[in-house]
Amino acid sequence: MVPPVIKPTQLSSTDLNRLAYLRSIQPARSAKLRSSSRGDRIADVVTEVVGSWRFIIIQSCLLIIWILLNIISWISHWDPYPFILLNLALSFQAAYATPFILMSQNRQSEIDRDNAQQDLDCDIKAEIEIELLHEKLDSLRDREIANLYILVQTQSETILRMERMIARQMDMNDRSDRDI
Repeated sequence: MVPPVIKPTQLSSTDLNRLAYLRSIQPARSAKLRSSSRGDRIADVVTEVVGSWRFIIIQSCLLIIWILLNIISWISHWDPYPFILLNLALSFQAAYATPFILMSQNRQSEIDRDNAQQDLDCDIKAEIEIELLHEKLDSLRDREIANLYILVQTQSETILRMERMIARQMDMNDRSDRDI
């Protein structure tokens, strides 16, 4: 019987280089987000206000008041029925708020991309580390099997020697019994 061979590491040099890089970068849990400019912060605040239920409810109430006052006013209708001035104000508001919303969405997309990349790096690092652990366990198992093989070989040789010694002793006993 031949003792089992201990296998060298199975990871490619690319994987080992990638693991070294991933070990060198800052972990995702302690990585700092990009600092935002004042324009980014303003865009986030505007988007947060415009995208809230509070804004929608207040704006809806103002629209209803505007329409009711123009319909039932006795003195003058500053914006009669097709409500052209109201449409102009709402169009202006939409045209003005849209770029803020888009800037905020773009910034959020960048943050999401950074988070996704950190997640990917973390997953790849974990996968490679797990592969290394499997290899270490396999190596330990192979080493243990090799040690057991050597131990069994040693014990077999000892048993064979003892059997030979017993056989010689029995032969000697048989001869001495015959001689008597």
